[in-house]
Amino acid sequence: MNKIVNSFLGRLSCSSLLLCGVLLTSLPAMAQQDHAPAYPLITHTPYFSIWSNTDKLNESTIVHWTGKSQSLLGVITVDGENYRFMGQPAPQYKTILPAADEVAYTCQYTFTAPGDGWEKTGFAAGGWKTGKAPFSDNEHATGTRWTSREVWVRRAVNISELPKSPLILRLFHDDDVEVYLNGKQIFARGGSNGDLQMFALSDAASNALKTGENVLAIHCTNTGGLASLDAGLSVKVEMPANDDIKLAKQTSVKIDATQTTYGFTCGGIDLKVTFASPLIITDIKKLANPVSYISYEVKANDGKKHAVDIFQTVSADAAVNQPTQEVKAEAYTAKGLKILKVGSTQQPILQKKGDDLRIDWGYLYVATSSPTARQYITNDEDAIGPYLKSSGMNRSITGTHLMLNTMLPFGRVGSTAVEQHLALGYDELYSVQYFGTNLKPWWRDTPGATMDGVLAASFKNYATTLQACRATDAKIYRGTYRAGGEKYARLCVLAYRQSLAAHALVKSPQGELLFLSKENFSNGSINTVDITYPSAPLYLLYNPELLKGMMSSIFYYSESGKWAKPFAAHDLGTYPLANGQTYGEDMPVEESGNMVILAGAITLAQKDPAFAKKHWKTLTTWTNYLAEAGFDPGNQLCTDDFAGHLAHNANLSIKAIVAIGAYAKMATMLGDTKTAAKYCTLAQDLAAKWIVKDDAGDHYALVFDDKNTWSQKYNMVWDKVLGLNLFPQYVYDKELKYYKGKQQAFGLPLDSRKTYTKSDWILWTAAMTSNRTDFDALVNPIYKYTQQTPTRVPLSDWHETTDGKMVGFQARSVVGGYFMKTLKDKLTAKK
Repeated sequence: MNKIVNSFLGRLSCSSLLLCGVLLTSLPAMAQQDHAPAYPLITHTPYFSIWSNTDKLNESTIVHWTGKSQSLLGVITVDGENYRFMGQPAPQYKTILPAADEVAYTCQYTFTAPGDGWEKTGFAAGGWKTGKAPFSDNEHATGTRWTSREVWVRRAVNISELPKSPLILRLFHDDDVEVYLNGKQIFARGGSNGDLQMFALSDAASNALKTGENVLAIHCTNTGGLASLDAGLSVKVEMPANDDIKLAKQTSVKIDATQTTYGFTCGGIDLKVTFASPLIITDIKKLANPVSYISYEVKANDGKKHAVDIFQTVSADAAVNQPTQEVKAEAYTAKGLKILKVGSTQQPILQKKGDDLRIDWGYLYVATSSPTARQYITNDEDAIGPYLKSSGMNRSITGTHLMLNTMLPFGRVGSTAVEQHLALGYDELYSVQYFGTNLKPWWRDTPGATMDGVLAASFKNYATTLQACRATDAKIYRGTYRAGGEKYARLCVLAYRQSLAAHALVKSPQGELLFLSKENFSNGSINTVDITYPSAPLYLLYNPELLKGMMSSIFYYSESGKWAKPFAAHDLGTYPLANGQTYGEDMPVEESGNMVILAGAITLAQKDPAFAKKHWKTLTTWTNYLAEAGFDPGNQLCTDDFAGHLAHNANLSIKAIVAIGAYAKMATMLGDTKTAAKYCTLAQDLAAKWIVKDDAGDHYALVFDDKNTWSQKYNMVWDKVLGLNLFPQYVYDKELKYYKGKQQAFGLPLDSRKTYTKSDWILWTAAMTSNRTDFDALVNPIYKYTQQTPTRVPLSDWHETTDGKMVGFQARSVVGGYFMKTLKDKLTAKK
C-alpha cells in the first residue's frame, strides 16, 4: 500500500471508521440498481448488525443499526492510484465538558424543587448535595441513585478558550429534560433516549458559552419506568480533505435476501464487493454461525494488466458501546488463518440492558486465509507506524479508537477475474441471561467450540455457504414474487435479514431452542409477544421451529409459575436480560390472543398438534380468559400501544374471536371433538355478534361505541389463513372498499385517530384481499415509502402516510410480517 494511502489512513480516527460490510457477487453489465432506506451489510444479532444509510457505499460512515459509528473503510490501489470504495471516516469530536462515560465527575443536585433562578450562574445552591454522575435508579450502577420523580443538577466548568465550532450536547435523559447553559435554555425534549446521544446545538445556544466559569444546569423528570441522566458538551473536529484519495465510481447495488452486492469502476479495474451474511432460515447451524464474508472481485476493464491491492480497516468500535471505552486488540495466526481480534478490557458480560445500546463484551474478529495478506493494528495517533516498526504478527495494543487493518495484494490483474475474501465474526461469549442463567450463543453451546474453529470452518465452507446463500436468495424472491409480484417481492427481500438479525439464537437450560427478539428502538424489551406476532409469517413459512423458539419461553414463564396471571405475559425483560416482564402494563387480550393464534398456525403449518398438546393446559387457560374478556375488551393496551389505551377495540375483539376459533381447530387436530365443537360454536356466535355490534354502515368501526371511527382490521387475516371461516366475505369486501377512500400517498393510515401507519399491518390487510388489483393498491404505497422516505435508517415499520417520514421504530423484526400473503397462499392452497 503506497504512502498516500498510509498518510490518509494515518489521519483517520479509528472511531471514525465504520464497521460496514459489502459483498460482491457477479453483476451483469446492466445490473439492477436497488434502493432502500438503509442497506444491510453485516447482520447477525441485535448487537452484530451493521448498515450503510446511503445509496453509495462510500458516501457515508457505516453504522450499527442504532446509527452509531462502527466504521469499515475500504481503499483499492490500482497502479499507484487510490480509490475509496467503502465508508467515510466517522466524525471526530473534541470534548469540552466530559460526560460520565469519559470522566467521572461530580456536580450539585437536589431532588426537591428549588427556587426561581436555579439554572442561573449566580444562584446560591447552599442546600444542594454533591454527588457523582450519572444519575440513575439502577442500584448497581456507578454514580448517584435517583429514585424520585425529578432531579435538578448544576455543574460548573471553566473555559479558557472558546471553541470555533458550534456546541454538541451529549445527553442521556430518561425521561423529560430541560438543559440550560449560563441561565439560557439550550435544549428541551420529552421522553427518553436510552443512551448518550449527540444533539447539535444552534449558534444561539452555542453562544451561551463564555470564557471563565460556566454553569450547565439540567432538570429531568422521570414520568415512569427507568430513570437516568448524564450530559456533556463537545465540538466536532473538522478533518482536512485528502485529495490524494479518489472516490471509486459506484455502478450498481443489489440487495438479495442474504447478500448485498456493489459494483465499482476504479480506473482500469472493475471491483465487485459482496457482503454475505449466511442467514439461512432453514438451516439452524448456518443461521447460528456468527461469521459474515466480505469478498472482493477485481478484473481489468481495458484489456490491460494492473497492479492491485485492497486495504480494509475495521473499527474496534464494533466491540464497545461507546468509543471512549478501552479495548485490547491483537494479531495472531491460528488454523492457517491470519486473525485480528479486539474486545473491551473490562468485559462487562451482560451487565447492561436497554434499547439504544451496543455490546461491550465478547470479541470482534477479522480473518483472512491469504498467505500474502498483511494485518496490523493502529490507533488514532499513528495508523501506519506500528506496522512499519514491527516485523512480528503476534502484537497487541490497548487503547481507544483502535483500527484493525488488512492489506490484500492481488498482484497484476487482467481480464480474468480474481477474488479474495475476509471473514468478520463476533463471539458474544454469552448472549442473554435467562431467568438468572447466562446462555451462550447457540454455536458456542457445543463442547470444544471456539471462534478460531468457527473461522476456519467458515473459510473451508466458503463456496458451499455462498451456494446456500444464492439458493436462499432465489427461494425468497421466487416465492414472494409468485404471491404478490415484483414490488411485494422486493419488500420481502428488504425485510428478510432485518427480521432474522433482530434475534438471539440460544438453547435454554432445559435444552429447548430459544429465538429471542429485541424490541429495537421501541423499548428494548426481550421476546415481546406482540413483536413475535407480527414477525411470525416469515418463520411459519420457512422454519416454524424458530417461531416455537420465540414462544417456548413465554409458555415456560407461565408453566413454571414465575408468571401466575391467567393471561400471557407481554415480555421476558429488557434485552439481554430475560428474567421476567419489565413492561409497565399488561396486555391481556393482545398477548393471549397472539399466543393462541400462533400455536394454531404452527399446528396447521406443521400438520402436527404436538406443540399445542405440550402446552394445552396453558392454551386452555388463555383461551378461557379470552372467552370471558376478549369480545368487548376493557380500557387496555394492544400491540399498537403507541396510540394509547382504547376500550371496546373492535380489532382487538377480532383477535380474541379468531384465537378461540384457532383453539377449536387445534382441539379438532388433537381428536377432542367435544371441546372443538364447544369453542367453534362460541367463535362463530361471537363473530356474528361482532358483525352486528361494530357495523357502521359502509364500514366497521374502530370501537364499538363510536360509529364515526374506523381502523384496519388486520387481525382478521388469520380467519382466512387458518381456514376458520368465521367472518363472511362481505365483511372483508365492505372494509376493503372503505379503505380505498382513506389511502394516502405512502399508505393506508392505521385508523381514524392519526395519519400514521404500520407497514406490517398494511401487508396483513392487503393479504385479506381476493384480487390482485386491491392487493397492489395497498402494497404499492408501502413500496413507494421504501423508495422515497427521507428517513435513512433500517426499515421503520411506523411511518407517516402523508410524507413518508419515520414516526418511530427501526430495524425491528416485525417486518417478517411482510410475508403474510405468501403464507396465506401456502396454507390455503388447494391440495
